[in-house]
Amino acid sequence: MSDYDVIVIGGGPAGLAAATAARGEGKRSVLVIERDQKLGGILNQCIHNGFGLITFNEELTGPEYAARYERLAREAGVEFLLDTMVLDVSPDHVVTCVSEARGMQRITAGAVVLAMGCRERPRGALNIPGFRPAGVYTAGTAQRLVNIEGLMPGREVVILGSGDIGLIMARRMTLEGARVACVAELMPYSGGLKRNIVQCLDDFGIPLLLSHTVTRVEGKSRVEAVWIAQVDEKGRPLPGTEKRYPCDTLLLSVGLLPENELSRAAGVELSRVTRGPVVNESLETSVPGIFACGNVLHVHDLVDYVSQEATAAGTAAGAWADACEQREAQDEKPGIPVVAEGGVRYTVPQSIDPERMPEKLTVRFRVGGVFEDRRICVYLGDERVIAKRRPILVPGEMEDVTLKRDDLLARPGLEKIVVTLEEA
Repeated sequence: MSDYDVIVIGGGPAGLAAATAARGEGKRSVLVIERDQKLGGILNQCIHNGFGLITFNEELTGPEYAARYERLAREAGVEFLLDTMVLDVSPDHVVTCVSEARGMQRITAGAVVLAMGCRERPRGALNIPGFRPAGVYTAGTAQRLVNIEGLMPGREVVILGSGDIGLIMARRMTLEGARVACVAELMPYSGGLKRNIVQCLDDFGIPLLLSHTVTRVEGKSRVEAVWIAQVDEKGRPLPGTEKRYPCDTLLLSVGLLPENELSRAAGVELSRVTRGPVVNESLETSVPGIFACGNVLHVHDLVDYVSQEATAAGTAAGAWADACEQREAQDEKPGIPVVAEGGVRYTVPQSIDPERMPEKLTVRFRVGGVFEDRRICVYLGDERVIAKRRPILVPGEMEDVTLKRDDLLARPGLEKIVVTLEEA
């Protein structure tokens, strides 16, 4: 017999939503293991508003949104281990963790939900020439310093990368009295939401330099300046376009990496595109009884979507823990692959079993470039069942389509589901 029906690894927005759903009206035992001393994850340092419009029909700050879900989880009877680091998850659902208060523990579960979130890509992944001076931070680190520690990383700032956290920090640093010279972006389009470009850059007169990158960092003990150059279509700096920007701080917002060391050690298959687990319609990974949700699965743009996805994962994990006798038979049947084509980079989930899917299933995806006047199309075999027109699609904003269970069941022998873009 397991110690808990469901163990959720990670107490951020995904973990809290998954745990609340997994409780199943109080009929299951659920444990959340969180390495920080406080629940809420990254939301605790996101003091700006813009959260909860979909989930709660009102605009909340990050800490307020996290507090709502923490209250829901505690009211549901979820148990928590804080300040506890998970070291290993075995394929048979044994979770090994350690804390100062309790030492090392091995806790068994009927099902496991992976909700570890993601981390920022560091400077070492960028190959920028120069020394290693003080003043180079990831945007998330700078956000924590300013919003939680009450410390200013610097006063003259350049930001590399236009992910949402970089855009938000351009505004935050400006409001704290710093001067943000520019935001440089390697790609010909921004990696963030359009609303953040408007509210965080345009409203403060901060220039966004598309198809530009930092080519050199000046300074030995502290950043003194950075050089920024225009790049060609392959991302290579163009000679003669370099410009020097004096500054004491360089913030990096150059991508997020799902934190899947535990997933990999458990034998979970990972996608080369998302760098998160490959999952089926229940958000179950390739290891039976291990589920994934939130940014550890794929990087989201809105926390409301994280909560929706995590609720589905928690519900499925709870059902898995209940269905002991039927597990082996269910696992033998492969799902129908969901194929991304025509500018769609990936889909989540990557396979669907029509008999196990809910009546309606949301498939989320991102596009691989900027597309204007397109239709998002879904094909079941050769038949198009969805054609949704969009005036513009960009990589920074997640898209979704809704599949109906009856449509799939009406097509026995279906070999693939295709999500693609077509000219409108």
